[in-house]
Amino acid sequence: MSGRRSVRSAHEGILRRQSARESAARTYARALPIVPVRARGLTIEGADGRRYLDCLSGAGTLALGHNHPVVLEAIRKVLDSGAPLHVLDLATPVKDAFVTELFRTLPPGLAGNARVQFCGPAGTDAVEAALKLVRAATGRTGVLAFTGAYHGMTAGSLEVSGGACDVRVARLPYPQDYRCPFGVGGDRGAELAARWTESVLDDPKSGVRHPAGMILEPVQGEGGVIPAPDAWLRRMRQITAERSVPLIADEVQTGVGRTGAFWAVEHSGIVPDVMVLSKAIGGSLPLAVIVYRDALDVWQPGAHAGTFRGNQLAMAAGTATLAHVRENGLAERAATLGSRMLGRLRDLAHHFPCMGDVRGRGLMIGIEMVDPETDHGSGAVTTARVEPRGGMAAPAPDDPRVRAEDSEGRAGMPHRPPPPPAPELAAAVRRECLRRGLIVELGGRHSGVVRLLPPLTITDEQATAVLDRLADAIAAAARDHIPPASPTPPDRNRSQYSPPGEAEAQPVGRHEDRDRHRQRHPGRSRANRAPGPDELRDDHADPAR
Repeated sequence: MSGRRSVRSAHEGILRRQSARESAARTYARALPIVPVRARGLTIEGADGRRYLDCLSGAGTLALGHNHPVVLEAIRKVLDSGAPLHVLDLATPVKDAFVTELFRTLPPGLAGNARVQFCGPAGTDAVEAALKLVRAATGRTGVLAFTGAYHGMTAGSLEVSGGACDVRVARLPYPQDYRCPFGVGGDRGAELAARWTESVLDDPKSGVRHPAGMILEPVQGEGGVIPAPDAWLRRMRQITAERSVPLIADEVQTGVGRTGAFWAVEHSGIVPDVMVLSKAIGGSLPLAVIVYRDALDVWQPGAHAGTFRGNQLAMAAGTATLAHVRENGLAERAATLGSRMLGRLRDLAHHFPCMGDVRGRGLMIGIEMVDPETDHGSGAVTTARVEPRGGMAAPAPDDPRVRAEDSEGRAGMPHRPPPPPAPELAAAVRRECLRRGLIVELGGRHSGVVRLLPPLTITDEQATAVLDRLADAIAAAARDHIPPASPTPPDRNRSQYSPPGEAEAQPVGRHEDRDRHRQRHPGRSRANRAPGPDELRDDHADPAR
């Protein structure tokens, strides 16, 4: 017992010192009071002895999870070789191998005539480089960007992100279904967004000069996990090509198999002029590059530089990661498993109207939490807690989550405006997940979207554990106001990821009846337990392709 108290004391002391000494700008540490000491694959162990399933993955950095053997071996090989670790932009065998593997994975239309620029260590540095490049190549200054975008935290990257104002950027509507800016969603909403873009570029009175470039994310991650429609991406490529506007694809978070293709632009078949790459390409270590058409390579020597652009350990780890994802078909695996996880979460959403929208691509998944009891036309952001729907009845035809799907599997026009976001409920879900040993993060316009970014090596069994814990967390976060259950008989074919207790058709009250309900239906033992030693040890057995 004294040993356990000592461990706990050390854990809390580290957190206190972090709070006292680090900047007020720290983010993840506020919501995730964890002190990681060991990690492998999907699993993190904290200084207090608790283990967690990590579905944050370094904000998408850890394509192979924590400490994958091929990554560790690549790093050890460089360390043991006596090779220099810092070489600025000099050529080395390690860099040559990285560039060769990177070019092998690029879209064919770009790989044959590409150039690569090594930037500073973060994705935002590569965004800055991309903006400098297209401005130098075109002689123009303005940039087209999109609502909801996130491209980094340095000045230029913030200019093209969604929250900026008073900058050299024209903001265009990014198509989405659940909260379509035109109120229609689906293919029609995407077409209106494309027409607006054409109008801005072609109207001499639009107030937008001919831009140096357009930057977009194939899936908006921090913006709320919003996949761009493939047809809309093709229109953006057509519109920019016809007007000699370089197209920049920000693949910092979507790249290296995350969305079910090696690069997310491959879903639509487009070939951008510039690709911004970071996170997973460094195999968990800092690395950022831009890859671009050689026709744009007008820079003079030294036009863009950075002290840490020659990180040999990151290049070695990145080469190993890129090769492992490619050789083991992990992008295809992400597409298959991600589709199954999305389907099961949508099943769960039928029983929790507070799960307003479930969306994503591959293993980049988001759940938008809402307050379904608030006036749908108000547009307000709610802080109220909401409750699960009792019984097993399907949503009513006018439920905003009931939408037709188009040919790409995206939802069509809502029958009425969606409920307002519920950021406090999303934060409660995150807290309940952490209590159950599951790490998730929030995103979206109002931080109302619960995000899942598991490593591509996650197994079927681990995916089941993640969804079980998440289902229990949502049930717990929404439990304060449980209404009487519907007398509708239970569906015997229900998903195994439905909330605890839903199979019972007995009414449940808000006081002593609710307590009896909890006693009859305790949380699943699997969903509430931490992963065992075998799970920690065997995390890196790659799933079947």
